[in-house]
Amino acid sequence: MSSFPNFLNPEFPTDMDAIQKRIAHVDPRKYASSRNYIDGSVSYLSPYLARGVISTKQVYQSLLERGFTISNAEKFIQELAWRDYWQQVWIHKENAIDSDLKHPQPTVENYEIPKIVAEGTTGIIAIDEAISLLYKTGYMHNHLRMYIASIACNVAKSHWKIPAQWMYYHLLDADWASNALSWQWVAGANSNKKYYANQENINRYCHTTQSTTFLDVAYEDFENLSIPEVLTETYIPRLETTLPTSDTLDLVTELPTLIYNYYNLDPMWRKELTANRILLLEPSLFKKFPVSSKSIEFLLELAKNIKGIQVFVGEFDELSSLYNLNHCLYKEHPTNNHYSGIEDSRDWMFAVEGYYPSFFAFWKKCKKEIKNKIAHEA
Repeated sequence: MSSFPNFLNPEFPTDMDAIQKRIAHVDPRKYASSRNYIDGSVSYLSPYLARGVISTKQVYQSLLERGFTISNAEKFIQELAWRDYWQQVWIHKENAIDSDLKHPQPTVENYEIPKIVAEGTTGIIAIDEAISLLYKTGYMHNHLRMYIASIACNVAKSHWKIPAQWMYYHLLDADWASNALSWQWVAGANSNKKYYANQENINRYCHTTQSTTFLDVAYEDFENLSIPEVLTETYIPRLETTLPTSDTLDLVTELPTLIYNYYNLDPMWRKELTANRILLLEPSLFKKFPVSSKSIEFLLELAKNIKGIQVFVGEFDELSSLYNLNHCLYKEHPTNNHYSGIEDSRDWMFAVEGYYPSFFAFWKKCKKEIKNKIAHEA
C-alpha cells in the first residue's frame, strides 16, 4: 500500500514508518497555495491526529526541524492550531458543544438530514462524488465538508447535529470537537453568520462546470431562498457501532496499566514503562458518538503499533473492578473525565490554554508564544 494517497482514492496506511514518511513529506508552501482545491496538496494526516497516534506538536516540530518557519509555513501551522483550538473549546465547554454553543442556529425547520445528502444523490457532481468517497474510504476534503454542511444546514435548514453525527460516523478522522464545532460554525450557531457556497464556488475548487443546480444562485439570494424541493425529504439515519469481542486479558496486577482509547493510540506514550497496555472501548462512548465498522477496523489496525496491547470492551469501572487495577495511567481527554488514576497531559503545540471565543484570539496568543521563543533563542 502506498503511503502517499491519490485524492481520488486516498489510502491511510497504519504502520508507523508510513505515517512518519507522510509527516516528513508535508509541504506547507504547496498546502498554502492549493489547500482549498479538491486535488490540493493536503497532508492526509488528520486520521492519525484524531486517533492520537501522532500529535500536532510532533508535526509542528518536524516542520521546524526541516527549516520551516512561521513566515513560510503559517497557513499549515495555523490549521494544526485549529485542531488544538477546537479541543480546548471541548475541554472547557464540555457537553455544551453537543448543542448550539453561542446562539441558536437560525432558521431551523427540521432536526434530521436531507435524504439525498445521506444518499449522495444531490445531483451536484462534486458533492455526490465526495459522499461516495466518504463511504468508500472514510475521507472527505475539508472544503467538501463545509459545502455539505452548508447544503444541509443553510439551504435545507436542517439543525446541524444529526448531519454532523452522520459525517462523524463515517470519517476515519472523526473528532467530535472539530466536527461538531465546524458544523456549528457553518450553520451560524458558533459564528456570527452562516457559511454559503454556490455552484460557481464548487466548480472552481472541484474542477467541475455544472450549472442549473439548486446551488446555482447568487450569494445575496441565499438568505431568502426557499428550501429546494429535492431537499425537503429528511430522515434520521441509523448509526450504530459494532464493537469487537474483548481479548482474554493477561494482566500482571502488580504492574501499572496504561489505558488507550479511541482518542489515544500513541505508540510512543510511556513506551519504556513496563506495564499492562489496554485498548479500552466503552460501549457508552460509542452509543453517544457512534462510528462505522471501517473506523473500528482502522482503530484496531493502528493499535497494533503498540506492543503487547490488549482489547477490553466494557466500561472503565468494569475493567478496573474485574482486574483489580490500582495504578492506571491515561491521557487527558474530555471523553474520559470519569477515569481514575494518573492523568498525563496531551502534547499540545503551544502552552496556550483556556477558552477563547474565536480562533483568531487563540491564534494571536500562539503567535506571541512563537515570537517570545524566537526572541529568547536569539
